[in-house]
Amino acid sequence: MPTTALFGPYGSQALQHGERLAEYGCNAVWFHGFDERAFDACARHDLAPCVEFPTFRTNYDEHPELVPIGADGQPLRRGRLFQGVCLSQRGFVDRIAADLLAGVQRYQPTGIWLDYLTYGGWFEVPDPDLQESCFCPACIAEFCEATGVDAATPQAILAHHAGAWARHKGERVAGYATQYAAIIREHLPDCLIGAYMCPWAPDEFDGALKRIFAQDHALLAPSIDVFTPLIYAAKCGRAPGWAAEVLTASAAWVPAGRKVQLILDALDFPASLQAAAASPAPSWGVQMYGGADLFVDPTQARQWADAIAQMRGNLEGGACDDHPPLVR
Repeated sequence: MPTTALFGPYGSQALQHGERLAEYGCNAVWFHGFDERAFDACARHDLAPCVEFPTFRTNYDEHPELVPIGADGQPLRRGRLFQGVCLSQRGFVDRIAADLLAGVQRYQPTGIWLDYLTYGGWFEVPDPDLQESCFCPACIAEFCEATGVDAATPQAILAHHAGAWARHKGERVAGYATQYAAIIREHLPDCLIGAYMCPWAPDEFDGALKRIFAQDHALLAPSIDVFTPLIYAAKCGRAPGWAAEVLTASAAWVPAGRKVQLILDALDFPASLQAAAASPAPSWGVQMYGGADLFVDPTQARQWADAIAQMRGNLEGGACDDHPPLVR
């Protein structure tokens, strides 16, 4: 498993500038799926190939049966962007594991980041539409069997068993993380396992991190080496300093022995990256979503390189005592 922090852009488009990336402090690139051309380009430019592997997301117009069911018995409202599926749809869930297995049998990424590992909704907006799910008959039956609760309706569950329901959802998501981590570690024991996370603190939006999205860092920690909150400040209606706020606060809920590595948005560049670089709690590397064009403009590329040098200095200077070495 790599011990050197990873810095670089997210998106295979950045690999068209592969010869420049190392010059500006990059040592990794993240890209969608097991993309053979991206692996080849990383090998040519001596960059660590890191896979973003999608889990609970699909084309819902083509597969409406996968949309989770809300407390009103109807499929969840969906905006332009949405994540989450009904986890009782076994055919789809089984295909995720099969696709992951096929990928790790063929390729050797430095890291695999599990994406969309949540219940239904979307959090990359200032005013998220937070809906409880999934209340299809199969998911309710699975909850009752797993917990011993006798409740037949969403109303009964939320009125009398809301805590057990939230805990059950978190355990269900963590169970899939365990399954996926086992596949990766069996075939690629040195592969880093990351997870893209809702960036909210556990108490924000009435506990929606666990209550709605079922992302519980403590439950996920046995499977996940690196937690990557999505710090898309402008999209979420936050100030650029949010990057540093999340890094500082996350020590309170990220278990010891696990790393925090931000993914930032190029729309927020350079302010968000500079805020992260100045944080007293450093990010273990960084990803830049949509960052390909940063390496075309010399001024932006230098801003990136200066911030990355500062982040590396913070890590090497021992500023990360709250996040000790990875322990599996």
